[in-house]
Amino acid sequence: MLFSSAIFLFIFLPFAIAIYYTALRSNRRLQNIFLCILSIFFYAWGEPAFVFVMLISIIINYFWGKYISQNSSQQKKKLAVTISVIVNLSFLFVFKYLSYTIENINLFIGTDFPIPSITLPIGISFFTFQAMSYVIDVYRGEEYQSDIINVGLYISFFPQLIAGPIVRYATVAQQIKNRKETFEDFSEGVLRFIIGLGKKVLIANTMAVVADYFFDSNVSSLSLTGAWIGALAYTFQIYFDFGGYSDMAIGLGRMFGFRFLENFDYPYISLSITEFWRRWHISLGSWFRDYLYFPLGGSRVEKKSRMIFNLFVVWLATGIWHGANWTFVLWGLMYFMLLVVEKLTGLHNTKKAKPIRYIYTIFFVIMGWVIFRSESVGNAVNYIASMLGLSGTIVDNSALFYLKENIICFILATVCSTPVIKHLNEKYLANKIGEIVVSVILALVFLVSVIYIVKGTYNPFIYFNF
Repeated sequence: MLFSSAIFLFIFLPFAIAIYYTALRSNRRLQNIFLCILSIFFYAWGEPAFVFVMLISIIINYFWGKYISQNSSQQKKKLAVTISVIVNLSFLFVFKYLSYTIENINLFIGTDFPIPSITLPIGISFFTFQAMSYVIDVYRGEEYQSDIINVGLYISFFPQLIAGPIVRYATVAQQIKNRKETFEDFSEGVLRFIIGLGKKVLIANTMAVVADYFFDSNVSSLSLTGAWIGALAYTFQIYFDFGGYSDMAIGLGRMFGFRFLENFDYPYISLSITEFWRRWHISLGSWFRDYLYFPLGGSRVEKKSRMIFNLFVVWLATGIWHGANWTFVLWGLMYFMLLVVEKLTGLHNTKKAKPIRYIYTIFFVIMGWVIFRSESVGNAVNYIASMLGLSGTIVDNSALFYLKENIICFILATVCSTPVIKHLNEKYLANKIGEIVVSVILALVFLVSVIYIVKGTYNPFIYFNF
C-alpha cells in the first residue's frame, strides 16, 4: 500500500487516527497493540504471502534480545548476537540475492544449477536492518523490550516499514512506551506529510516519466542533450521519490507521537562526496557507520591501508544492500574510490574553489545515479558515453520535446533541492500571516496531489525494489 494512494489517504490513515485517538486514547498498551496489528495488515495488503517472513523476523529477534539480556556470560552474549546477525542476513540473502548468485555462478563457472524464482518481499532490507539493530543494541546495553508487541511495533511500524528511514532501536526504545502525543506535533506531522506527498506525486512522478523514456530507449544512440535530460530527471526523481517518502514517514510518526531522525538534508548542495553522504539517506549511512565501519576500526587506525580496507567493506556492503545487480556493486565501489581520494587528499575539508568542488561533486553524483538506474553495467557504460557526446548527436527532437513539456518541473525540482524555500519561509513567513500563507499553499499542494492520485497518474516507487 503506497502512502500516495487513495486507499491509504482516505481509508487506512483516517481509520488509524480515529481509533488511536478515540477508543484507545487512554491505554498505551492497547495503542501499541493496535498499531502493531495495523502495521502487519498494512504490510499484508501488498505482500500477503510474505507477511510471515516479517512475523518470523519479529519472533526470532525478540527471543534473541531476551536471551542476550538475561544471560550473564559475555561470551554467550557475543555468540548469540553473532548468530542472530547471521540468521538475519541469511533471510536477506535467500530472498534478495540467492537467484542472482546462482545465475552468476552458472555464468562464470559454466555450471547449470537451476535458478529459483523468488519474489522479493517489499521492504525486507529495511526491516531486517531494524531487527538487527534491536538485537545489537540490546547486546550493547540498551534495555530490551520484554513485551513482544513492542518489539513487533518497532520492527513493523507502518510509516517506516517499507522505505525507512531506518529507525535505530536506541532512538525509539523509550518512545514506544513513554511517547507523548500533542496537537502541535500532530499538526506538524500533517504538514510534513503533505510536503512529502507533494514531492512524491508532483515532482518525482513527473520526473519518472522523463527518466523512464530516456533510460528505456536505445541508450547507445541517445543524443548528448537527451542523455543529460534523462540523467537529470532520474537524479531529481530518486531524491524527491525517496526524500518525499521519508518526509511522509517522519510526518506520520509525529502524528502518532514518534520522532524519527531526519533522512535527507539537501544533499544536492554538497561540496564533496563526503558531505553528500552526510546528507543523503542519513539513516542508512549512520547504520553502516555504527554497526560496520566503527566496529572494523573506522578511520582511527594506525595504517591508512586499514582505513581503506574498512571503507571498501562498507561501500561494497552499501552497494550490495541496494540490490542484486553488478550495477549496484559498481556504484558502491565508485563512491569508495572517491571517498578514499578525499580522505587521503583532504579535499573534503578545504574551503577553497567552491564552484569547482560543487561541479565535481554533482557530476559524480549524477554519473552514479546513471549507473544505479541502468539495468546492466553495459547499459550504464553506453549511457555515460552518450552523456559525454560519444554517440555523435548533440540534440534531437525528443530531447527538446521532453525539456519543453517539463521545464517548469525541472525548475521547481532545482529550487526545492536547495534550502531557498526554507530560508524564505524562516525570514518572511515566520509570523501569523506567514502561517496562513503557508497553510494555504500546502492545502493547494495536497489538493493537486490528490487530483493526480485520483486521476491515476504514473505512480512508481523506486525503493520498493530494495
